[in-house]
Amino acid sequence: MPHSHSHSPSPQTDNGNARRLLLAFIITAAFMVIEVIGGLISGSLALLADAGHMLTDAAALLFALMAVHFARRPPNSRHTFGWLRLTTLAAFVNAIALVLITVLIVWEAIVRFRHPQPVAGATMMVIAVAGLLANILSFWILHRGSEEKNLNVRAAALHVLGDLLGSVGAIVAAIVILTTGWTPIDPILSILVSCLVLRSAWQLLKESVNELLEGAPGSLDIGALKRGLRREIPEVRDVHHVHIWLVGEKPVMTLHVHVIPPHDHDGLLDKIQHYLEHNYQIAHATIQMEYQPCNGPECHLSETQAEHAHHHHH
Repeated sequence: MPHSHSHSPSPQTDNGNARRLLLAFIITAAFMVIEVIGGLISGSLALLADAGHMLTDAAALLFALMAVHFARRPPNSRHTFGWLRLTTLAAFVNAIALVLITVLIVWEAIVRFRHPQPVAGATMMVIAVAGLLANILSFWILHRGSEEKNLNVRAAALHVLGDLLGSVGAIVAAIVILTTGWTPIDPILSILVSCLVLRSAWQLLKESVNELLEGAPGSLDIGALKRGLRREIPEVRDVHHVHIWLVGEKPVMTLHVHVIPPHDHDGLLDKIQHYLEHNYQIAHATIQMEYQPCNGPECHLSETQAEHAHHHHH
């Protein structure tokens, strides 16, 4: 079955992406360490929360790097999809770690409401501002590369943008502490930043679990896909046994298509493949064509509308 992978990025944009991601990762990881140390020295929980947020970014950048790297390694007879699933597994583990970090920070914040602790506002301020600048730098590096519309690079850039909010939170807390000396602002803002972390962790958990459970991509409506195929390609009578799942964010699909026997079998196959690739970005579809109607309970999997369409046909 001929496969055209014309839309896959050229190796050279791949290297550009990898370079940018690596640079942003180094900046983010270095500042995460600085924020942890600064948070411990200044006694600021908001800085520690922001370091937790930086960790989510560093991890996102690392997965994006892994995905670029693994996408290059050819599949072998044992791992026929290559190693792309590993990034999903890593994302899953990362999401769980982030939830734990959030719980710890919120717990510590509650403890600090009861027993306020001194916070060195000036130290906190310097580090928070430096963190903000580091984020802006990473975002700028990534954003220059996002015109290739690489999903991983885009996701990483969004992460870093979310992180700006974390640093801004720490800066606001530092300003309040420096001007009024009211230290409870620090745990309050640390909880807000933790909510940001929790949001990205939840997103990551949902997506990685969906992919690990072989779920269909969230945006894809299989009913609409079947109806579209029947509408666009007159020879297609019915579509059943549809399976679609993701491997390293690339959709993979198998389906059975009941067709009127075509004059040009391969031409029809090409049409179906083109439809899937063009409308759903599914480059890898395995299509089984059948000339006899399918009968059996699994033919109309969630497909009452197919039967209605059938009645209209005949």
